[in-house]
Amino acid sequence: MRRWVVWLVGGVAGIAVGGLVWEPLTATRHEAPPPRAYDAQIVRDSFGVPHIMGKTDADASYGLAWAHSQDDFGTIQEVIAMTRGRAGMLLGKKGAPVDFAYQLLGVRATAERDYPTLPADVRAAADAYAAGLNLYAEKHPEEVRLSGLFPTNGTDVLTGFVLRAPFFYGLDTVLGALAEDKSPPAESAARMTPIGPDADQNGSNAFALSPKRMADGKTWLISNSHQPYEGSVAWYEAVMHSGEGLDMAGALFPGSPFVLLGHNKSLGWTNTVNRPDLIDVYKLVLDESGDRYRYDGKWLPLVSKRVWLPIKFGPFALPVPKTVYRSVHGPVIVNGQGAFAVRYAGIDSSKALEQYYRNTKATDWDSWTKSMALGGIPATNFIYADKTGRIAYIYNALFPDRAPGWDYTGVLPGEVSANVWKGAVGFDRFPKIVSPASGFVFNANNTPFYAAGPGSELKREAVSPLLGPELGMTNRAWRSLELLSADRSITPDELMAIKFDAQYSKASFVGGWMAQIAAADFSKEPDLAAAQKLLSTWDWTSDGIGAADAIAERVLRIAYINFHRRQPLPEVREAMRTAVDDMMKRFGKIDPPLLEVQRLRMGTVDVAMDGGADTLRATSIWDPDQKDGKY
Repeated sequence: MRRWVVWLVGGVAGIAVGGLVWEPLTATRHEAPPPRAYDAQIVRDSFGVPHIMGKTDADASYGLAWAHSQDDFGTIQEVIAMTRGRAGMLLGKKGAPVDFAYQLLGVRATAERDYPTLPADVRAAADAYAAGLNLYAEKHPEEVRLSGLFPTNGTDVLTGFVLRAPFFYGLDTVLGALAEDKSPPAESAARMTPIGPDADQNGSNAFALSPKRMADGKTWLISNSHQPYEGSVAWYEAVMHSGEGLDMAGALFPGSPFVLLGHNKSLGWTNTVNRPDLIDVYKLVLDESGDRYRYDGKWLPLVSKRVWLPIKFGPFALPVPKTVYRSVHGPVIVNGQGAFAVRYAGIDSSKALEQYYRNTKATDWDSWTKSMALGGIPATNFIYADKTGRIAYIYNALFPDRAPGWDYTGVLPGEVSANVWKGAVGFDRFPKIVSPASGFVFNANNTPFYAAGPGSELKREAVSPLLGPELGMTNRAWRSLELLSADRSITPDELMAIKFDAQYSKASFVGGWMAQIAAADFSKEPDLAAAQKLLSTWDWTSDGIGAADAIAERVLRIAYINFHRRQPLPEVREAMRTAVDDMMKRFGKIDPPLLEVQRLRMGTVDVAMDGGADTLRATSIWDPDQKDGKY
């Protein structure tokens, strides 16, 4: 990402003028939503979670905007800036890639075209949410971080959904590689990095268990959808009620007018990130001028547009010029390797906003699946449960309806239309498991072919390879499968123990990695031999009890990113040397207690953390920049 930023802003020195403050969108005034009266009541529980009540759904969305602004108005403003192509003005250089994607993908044009055609109740909720933000900004002008952000409106809300959705399945990785003047990945980055470009920072777990699997005879849904504690994709918890039948408890991202996952009175669902192959890259054949590309025997104009990315550098706001291109395939990036068009799931689509809303209002399986069939959410697994005892796993994505005969995992020839898909497959073709005999479904960012236990799994031959299903397994997935399969009558306490399991499975990549460490010859390096001996005593858990937990977690994290990026594991000696030297430098020994090494810190809070990089009790990123050397 950093190199992508360099590519985007590298020319700024040549256009900087002393004292220059220039930002093309500052003067742009966006219309406020149509004026109307809203009325919402907000009551917070003992955890500080807002319970928002309104006569209408729109009233509840209005109240949600106010409550969320009270808690995190700064982040909400970052999202609004992204929907205006002004992230660089608020976030500086790190906002530049977001603004470039905004311009390249044409998300604003999509939202402006489609917003007037959305159903009236969807627009009412989005408008009300924007009105709530505007009122908060009006009442708290000292908290407004950037001039010209307010008033915001429903089109901004929709733009946020259009912009952010593709980055959950890896579009940023593909665009980043192309923008850095590289050839695109040999296979889609979505399949190379099934968790994300920063693989140690992401992941999710989800379980649904039917009454026949639970000792208490109830249906259980475990939602453990991992997101960072801060930023534009940090979960915000809320409960919403309205006189129009909205009764939803769960979580949402900044900028959403309603809950995105959770439960209502009848049913619930949660999400985990999935990474089927949803991105196709085409290499275009350009003429000598570079202004036209060949397509089905004709030369078509390569559409170009000059855009300016406003980026804040200290006290200055400087314009960085870039040219964005487009072909019939989709957005195009021209680099030193050629011209590459990118076609991705949900391209030019804005249905996600409506689908999330309809999900919240569903009252049974039929109405919920009708909502799912809208085809708006371009990726993410769904784990579903309802009060009738039905559970389900949906391998959800807007799978491109590809024609056979082409290798979609590589770069496709861009001069023919035969490999350019026109839309997505229907919901009836999504891989899914409904009410399995096993009595449970799960996902932990793993292949859909392990989701319900032996005898209840999807048949591989029933899923077209053109859908590009991922095949990898995380440790969290192996542990889910092992623990849920082993117990035919799970008590609620046992289910909680599974949720917080801190063990690694020998069936996962960890088994092979630890075997390599055990077999290595460190006879000439006594400190590595001592660490090897300590690791031989490890009990395969990161619960903070064993003396080997910290060194095990340290050496595992070195291999973890490579594993999730589908890259060869690092050389064992180098990994051990890195881990041992790091432990000695930070703690003066190789066996410090894990609970002293691994901390959860936010503000003045500083608490011990058990759990591991890829355990169900997950601890994601280890931030090394701590003054006392701890993570």
